[in-house]
Amino acid sequence: MSAAPPTAISFVIPFLNEEKTLRELFERIRDAVNPLLTDGERFEVVFVDDGSTDGSVAEVEKLSKEETNVRLIVLQGNFGKSAALAAGFARAEGRVVFTLDADLQDDPKEIPRFLQKLDEGFDVVSGYKQKRNDPFTKVLPSRVFNWMVRRATGIELHDVNCGFKAYRRVVLENVRLYGELHRFVPVLAHWKRFRVGEIVVEHHARQHGVSKFGGSRFFRGLMDLLTVVFLMKYERRPAHFFGGLGALTLLAGVAVCTYLLVLKILGEAIGHRPLLNLGVLLVVVGVQILATGLIAELMVHARADVPYVIKKRIGFDRKAADE
Repeated sequence: MSAAPPTAISFVIPFLNEEKTLRELFERIRDAVNPLLTDGERFEVVFVDDGSTDGSVAEVEKLSKEETNVRLIVLQGNFGKSAALAAGFARAEGRVVFTLDADLQDDPKEIPRFLQKLDEGFDVVSGYKQKRNDPFTKVLPSRVFNWMVRRATGIELHDVNCGFKAYRRVVLENVRLYGELHRFVPVLAHWKRFRVGEIVVEHHARQHGVSKFGGSRFFRGLMDLLTVVFLMKYERRPAHFFGGLGALTLLAGVAVCTYLLVLKILGEAIGHRPLLNLGVLLVVVGVQILATGLIAELMVHARADVPYVIKKRIGFDRKAADE
């Protein structure tokens, strides 16, 4: 049996209760991509269910029976968007991998422009929703958050939160996703010396379903930003961060205790001095911080890499049979 044609483009689309949009999204992607492929190429759409409770999974299962390039990954429950993307990335085969939201607010007609930008020598292209069709309560926190990301990381992206992105496969093979770091993939890619670009994309108002955005997402994003800044500087050498802080604290404690020891030798009573408590506390805290750095070093070399559990997969066995 002859080998199946290579997969040129993959689309990884996490979804949570988006039953009414999934079929139309696939059709729009198909219409946008087919004219771009040669006779020896194909595309695939990898839908990843992140704990839907409506008929979304049944809709994709039905679609997969009609379209040979539809894949479905059903997670055991709601693991979050980063985990869903990681599951899709691990199984997508395209030389270029797109991500976009399942709610039809991202427009697949922009796909050729993403590919043109990649052809200019970029490894990651991120969408920029310059004109957003979202409530002000969602737009304002996003603007503030993006400004903070630019200041903290030095990468000049206007809309790091935009889910419409295109990656060369090599980028995804070198960036690890967990927690809620999905929005920071371009930042992590930039840190690993990949070229990151941006294009303005059209953004549509949501027509079906409800937004998954909440106020807590902003604060989780801030915590993730701190994580990313730390990873950019100390991912492979956490002891350098904790070691410096721990050493300063320990040295301060030793200095205080040495001063008190000299006073004791000179005959002064030091047992009642608050400075003695401070000196001992600084020594203990300094040792603890140093120990934290060593534990962090151990974790770097022994960390789990799979933040999700797959319940079932559809369409992948058919692809293997074709090959």
